[in-house]
Amino acid sequence: MAEILGLGVTHSPPLLGTDERMAGILERVMRSPHVPAAARDPSGWPAPMQHEWAEHQAGRLAGPHRQRLVEAFRAVRTALDAFNPDLVLIWGDDQYENFREDGVAPFCVFALDTIESRPFARLGTAANVWGEPNDTVVRLAGHRAAGRYLATALIEQGFDMPYAYTMRHEAGLPHAFINALLLLDYDRKGLPWPVLPFHVNCYGASTISKRGAFAHIDGTGSDEPDPPGPSAARCFAVGAATARALRDSPWRVAVIASSSWSHSFLAATNHYVWPDMAADRARFEELRDGRLALWKDLRTADIEQAGQQEMLNWVCLAGAMDALGRRPIWTELVESYVLNANKVFAVFEAG
Repeated sequence: MAEILGLGVTHSPPLLGTDERMAGILERVMRSPHVPAAARDPSGWPAPMQHEWAEHQAGRLAGPHRQRLVEAFRAVRTALDAFNPDLVLIWGDDQYENFREDGVAPFCVFALDTIESRPFARLGTAANVWGEPNDTVVRLAGHRAAGRYLATALIEQGFDMPYAYTMRHEAGLPHAFINALLLLDYDRKGLPWPVLPFHVNCYGASTISKRGAFAHIDGTGSDEPDPPGPSAARCFAVGAATARALRDSPWRVAVIASSSWSHSFLAATNHYVWPDMAADRARFEELRDGRLALWKDLRTADIEQAGQQEMLNWVCLAGAMDALGRRPIWTELVESYVLNANKVFAVFEAG
């Protein structure tokens, strides 16, 4: 029986940039005429957000926020190093990167030999936190055999699982995958493990119509929603089936959920200005207490209203850990009203 380690991290794009740009998403929303003016007025924001905004304007917000996130990534990396898997499976989403108008899959296992990514291409001419050239190419090993094995095992368990042997995205891995890996290597020790990317269509109704991100903020998207992505129940079931398959495989595998939770620019309940704090705190308590089976009952409408679309990656992880009877041994919630999203980290029992 193979050993499996469960981990959860964020892939926050602002963390790849420099501190002065970390509130760029909120500043973009504040410039948008497609968001009600009253919602963009700081005088009407919750008191904690007004305090954060004042700290941001004084240049005192981003640094401490980054430090908490970096320390959390180091804690997860310590667990990953100690486990030293044969490969790393990452559940991540796609924001109009690999899946576009010519086809959107609910899930996809990427059985790749090698992976070349240009993670800083999205930054344009802006600097990244490591000061590396923005045309840097990051080369990683894939694990074609494990991808083929997993896709086959999931199909045999009754899941019509898409798979692919190559990426179509011109910059390589979508940012949900490559950002998580770069941030797990924040101290630049290297990434020695092959990677098995496992796509989840978290954005569902916004995948094409809103380009998986800001089209509704910029006024360039469509008001006609796309078909929904997979339900939480389906993600939970896929995660459980993945754990069963990997348990019977010849490989030691670290399975990682990659996402922040409620995103301000997706949280309709707050006019896309700040995250849904109450929803994230409720889900975090369930994670911390090991009540993961509750997540399979989450409703798509509620997830989308709270801006928690990307949390479906964590629901896959929850299904896997529930199937194996694993509980978290360490969790961390890093909140922010101003810096786009609440970020969660977790390390589960290994074995």
